[in-house]
Amino acid sequence: MQTTITHLTQTASTSDYLRSVPTPPPGTMVVAQADFQTAGRGQGSNTWESEPGKNLLFSILLAAPTVPPTKQFVLSMAGALALKAALDNYTDGIMLKWPNDIYWHDKKISGTLIETSVRGKTIERCIYGIGLNVNQQTFHSDAPNPVSLLNITGRETPLQDLFGLILRHFESYCRRVEEGSFDSVVNEYNAVLYRRNEMHEYQDTSTAELFNASVKHVGTDGLLHLVDDKGEERVYSLKEIKFIQS
Repeated sequence: MQTTITHLTQTASTSDYLRSVPTPPPGTMVVAQADFQTAGRGQGSNTWESEPGKNLLFSILLAAPTVPPTKQFVLSMAGALALKAALDNYTDGIMLKWPNDIYWHDKKISGTLIETSVRGKTIERCIYGIGLNVNQQTFHSDAPNPVSLLNITGRETPLQDLFGLILRHFESYCRRVEEGSFDSVVNEYNAVLYRRNEMHEYQDTSTAELFNASVKHVGTDGLLHLVDDKGEERVYSLKEIKFIQS
């Protein structure tokens, strides 16, 4: 897979930068990395806190992945698995929190925003916008549970070493998706899901109902399947369910 990398000292958002890039040939990865983002985003209206030069802030443009739009969440799974595979070289305890956050135990070390462009029955491009906490010691935002690799290991990690490892794993997982190995990627993602088969509290955002349930699995459609304490299966899409953190 052909990969090109652009390094930016500062930008509003690496995903915004890649949005302005003409769509490259199919099977190509285009990467933009920044030392600092002035408008880095989290989910919804949230921002991503990062000290300049301390963390990894980057976006990856995947051109024309051979995934039907109905199964596009497999791309999200592949990206999350690539990040986990890289972080597994530095620490134990890395899990994937649906839909695409990376957790170390009950703390968030990385978040990804994914944008896909679909035309007809084809995905034209997919952009992963990724923030990964690496060498930041202290967090000042109101984010409830941030953690960095430095907090976990007690030592700084060379950013470019970790970045190179992430890109190699991204290429590997994307190649598997391109080759149609959807089931293996889905099974691997589900095997390392945060809170899988553990009873925890959740809130249905449409009704405000609080209930206890365990994570069962996530399908290729991206829907989260829970089993509540009454043995009933509940299925949710993004924004329909809130994880209650103790």
